Amino acid sequence: MTDDKKYKKFIPCITLLRGNAVRGLKDNTIVSTDPATLAKTYSHANIDAIIVFDRSADGSDSEHDAAIEQIREISAAVHVPVIGAGHINRMEDVKKLIYAGCSSCALNYSKQSNIDLTKEVSDKFGRDKISVCYRHTDDVLSNKELIEKYVQQMILIDADGVGDVKHFEGMPTVIDIPDVSLDKIIELLGYESIDGITGNAVNDNIDQLSDVKKLCSDNGIAVNKPVAEYKWSDLKKGSDGLVPVVVQEDSTDQVLMVAYMNEESYNMTIQTGIMTYYSRSRQELWVKGETSGHYQYVRSIFVDCDLDTLLAKVDQIGAACHTGSHSCFFNKDYQTGEPRNNPEKVLENVYDVIQDRKIHPKEGSYTDYLFEKGIDKQLKKLGEESTEIVIAAKNPDKTDLVYEMADYLYHMMVVMATRDVSWKDITEELARREQSKKTES
Repeated sequence: MTDDKKYKKFIPCITLLRGNAVRGLKDNTIVSTDPATLAKTYSHANIDAIIVFDRSADGSDSEHDAAIEQIREISAAVHVPVIGAGHINRMEDVKKLIYAGCSSCALNYSKQSNIDLTKEVSDKFGRDKISVCYRHTDDVLSNKELIEKYVQQMILIDADGVGDVKHFEGMPTVIDIPDVSLDKIIELLGYESIDGITGNAVNDNIDQLSDVKKLCSDNGIAVNKPVAEYKWSDLKKGSDGLVPVVVQEDSTDQVLMVAYMNEESYNMTIQTGIMTYYSRSRQELWVKGETSGHYQYVRSIFVDCDLDTLLAKVDQIGAACHTGSHSCFFNKDYQTGEPRNNPEKVLENVYDVIQDRKIHPKEGSYTDYLFEKGIDKQLKKLGEESTEIVIAAKNPDKTDLVYEMADYLYHMMVVMATRDVSWKDITEELARREQSKKTES
């Protein structure tokens, strides 16, 4: 990938209004009734981030909270930073967006209350968590010192042109522009003061974004696009001139299928981000999912030690197998003994049992007893178990500590089930923090 400090960014925008994604801040035309799926579609197009605007009505906390849940779903569905914007009136709104998975929040500088929040948010979450949204140059110029000290990026809304972003040289500025011609996009991105574009100019060209980025490159504009470490000539081919590809689901590591590539399909896969193969039986290229809709979007490709086999990790849409099975490997051939427990799955399996007890109570079950007594009893037990951990940790023999930690995790999972918190929620938050630390470093 290109150095992220230098390349121009393409950032689609999703505007939330009463549960739907609408066309813009002033356009209520519904573009999707499923914003999370729309976001995932955008993320598969090699975008650089997503801006999500919450257009909840002022004073409608219930509508705002529903939008926050949608933003949480969007953050979980994509592999790019999510910038939260709209309906920010107090520090609590910022916290909700950050906790929902947003990489940063955009403060509306047409509102004095948002300007007043700048230092407080920066001090608590860090400068990298703040962007500034504005329409009128005066709103930012009068706060230039504040922005330069506490803000990461600026977003110019409803831009007809470059505006006065030149006053903030060195400050990344993304401009929101309507659907315009490719020539206009190239012209705007050619300005050093513009860091990227957002809005319908990106949304409406999402299917052609690879071509748009290529056009930018051809015009000397640096963009973030996949670059393979290995050329096709570096790989060792079979007698048929093909290289086998093992395909693995990125989120689960499940092996989905095995296929083959020739030079053209390899290069197309890198360029488009969609797995493309060469069919040995039909003697032609085939884009996985082109007829079924079960696309495979590339997350990473590895080359083995002999340079003669590829491992592709993908986001699988629907089934990988033509039979309708998620994986082609469903026919068990041979096995010795009982399957071993997967340590990484044990917590999920125990949690699933606890969830089942919540839905289907079983007489005499301790788990059922805890659900029956409610959250106060559950929290009391959790506190008791944490104390037992402290006591056990003083003992050099780890046996008791392991036992008490297992007890604690069980009681924690009961609380999780009561409050509808899953391991997926927790691991995604940990992953978000890990990614945030990598970005900071």
